[in-house]
Amino acid sequence: MLTKRATWAFLGGKFLTDPVWWFYLFWIPGFLQLKYHVDLLHLGPPLVTIYLAADVGSIGGGWLSSSLLKRGWPLGAARKTAMLVCALCVTAIMFVPAAAGNLWLTVALISLAASAHQGWSANLFTITSDCFPRAAIGSIVGLGGLGGAIGGVLVQPAIGLWLDFSHKAYGPIFLVAGSMYLLSLLLIHWLLPDFGQQAA
Repeated sequence: MLTKRATWAFLGGKFLTDPVWWFYLFWIPGFLQLKYHVDLLHLGPPLVTIYLAADVGSIGGGWLSSSLLKRGWPLGAARKTAMLVCALCVTAIMFVPAAAGNLWLTVALISLAASAHQGWSANLFTITSDCFPRAAIGSIVGLGGLGGAIGGVLVQPAIGLWLDFSHKAYGPIFLVAGSMYLLSLLLIHWLLPDFGQQAA
């Protein structure tokens, strides 16, 4: 499996973008508390909004690529277009520092990015079934999960160190988080300029 370009495309995509989702899960509550003084008793509505938006994105991302396929788009073009739309929507996270002082604008930007992550993820996972026979899909998904976990293990402590060093400067983190999906899509496109039902 490691000799296949499609394996590395999926693994690389997970490695680059899974840590961003972990950032949303583990660091956003602290960010909202720090910047908007939202205590643990009142984190509910903002976080519920963010994670409900993520649910919508998970469904919407799959719907978008399926809709393009039904219109006759080639498989690779449909998947990558849906991923590009999601990658562009994730860049909303970069503008969170500009929303300083407005809690619900901040929540809206984070919600859009979280929703787009889930749409991205839905299409990323589907690459495995696009490129590999059914018997190999579980193993490929496992390798991708390993890649995502390694990325998370490396990135989460680095975020903590950066926040301590920079006195809680979240701006650069949001900038990096917003750019990872476009970078990942470039990697996937380079490894899989076109793909169908067999591994490249």
